[in-house]
Amino acid sequence: MPSKDPKISLNDIKKNIELARQFVADLSLDDFLNDRKTFYAVIRALEVISEASRRLPESFQEKHPEIPWADIAGAGNVYRHDYEEVLETMVWQTVQHSLTALEKVVQEELDRY
Repeated sequence: MPSKDPKISLNDIKKNIELARQFVADLSLDDFLNDRKTFYAVIRALEVISEASRRLPESFQEKHPEIPWADIAGAGNVYRHDYEEVLETMVWQTVQHSLTALEKVVQEELDRY
């Protein structure tokens, strides 16, 4: 049964942001677009981030309105159910730019524990 402890979800988000970034660290966009294994690994990390964010209490999400929680959850649905709609360039942009604010909030909250 999934844990109700927000710290577990926060750690899962942090770990998978780090993994996604490690997977693409030495790649150019062209390299990434031609590396199916890395693409699939990054998608898996983003799926975990999405699912872990869903497990955070609503009060936590309300405390951080600067984070697009619904978009994060929605992206996970696309990765899992509408996978043929996933654009590799959007995945690249997500890892390169869109995770920064989430990572900051997660780290700040973990520092409070």
